[in-house]
Amino acid sequence: QVFFALVVFFTLFAFTGARNSHRNVKDVAVEFVGQDRFFITEKEVNKLLIQNHKSVTDITKDNLDLNNMEFLLSGNKMIKYADVYVTIDGELKAKITQKHPLARLVGNEQFYMDDEGNLMPLSHNYTVRVPLVTGKLTENNQKQLFKLVQKIDTDLFLKENVIGISLKEQEMILSMRSNNLKVKLGNANNLNGKIEKLKVFYQKAIKDNSLGKYSWVNLKYNNQVVCTKK
Repeated sequence: QVFFALVVFFTLFAFTGARNSHRNVKDVAVEFVGQDRFFITEKEVNKLLIQNHKSVTDITKDNLDLNNMEFLLSGNKMIKYADVYVTIDGELKAKITQKHPLARLVGNEQFYMDDEGNLMPLSHNYTVRVPLVTGKLTENNQKQLFKLVQKIDTDLFLKENVIGISLKEQEMILSMRSNNLKVKLGNANNLNGKIEKLKVFYQKAIKDNSLGKYSWVNLKYNNQVVCTKK
């Protein structure tokens, strides 16, 4: 009797599973994880999910290729991660983590640099306020720039005050928000030490009400800050 009950149970389970797999997807839900700025829209995500179908409700569950859906979404240049799955009640769900731009490179072509140091295109849906980078990007200074913009993104003082970065052959120059002040940073070596010197300079200049008297601040030299007056 126990054996018979088990056979009936597994038969019903298999039948229910087979019938469920032939049902159409009920709906699709897109969730953007941890962000409120949308470089890619929900409509664009839906289009990647349904591909050649008119709508997601035209697709049966057994025809879903979740791995391929994740592959297509992750291949989008605005998306960092994608997790696609079907809920118990038949809803196709996509959790999207977008890329996080740290700087915008301007010139003949424009790109963002993301938080992994890679370049990503601009979005026609949203423009993010990040430092503007001018000058020629090379394999060498791209690594230096990435180290700098990572620091800017995590430092409140820099985030509030740095509006631009100019790339030269062997150095980077910061454009500050106040008084058109320029800061010669050099390369990204000893970056934390250089930024601390800049903060000390700012504190003293603001206290003395002298910030507007300077046009350049040079942080390239060890243990000193060299300033040029206007």
